Amino acid sequence: MPLVHIEWFPGRTVEQKREVLEVLTRELSRIGECRPETITVLFTDVSRDNWGRNGYLFSDKYEYDDQP
Repeated sequence: MPLVHIEWFPGRTVEQKREVLEVLTRELSRIGECRPETITVLFTDVSRDNWGRNGYLFSDKYEYDDQP
């Protein structure tokens, strides 16, 4: 049973998540030679206050300000 876990910043619409789910399921099923009903995708919206890189939180003002 493949499990795909996507962690990203909040802000994606339900329609965007549906499209990602459809494409990932179709392509993982094709490439991994498994049935689509065995694939689970988990979306986790992580606040910028809870995610950091290079010693900075993404909520801080620095070079990543243009990220969604």
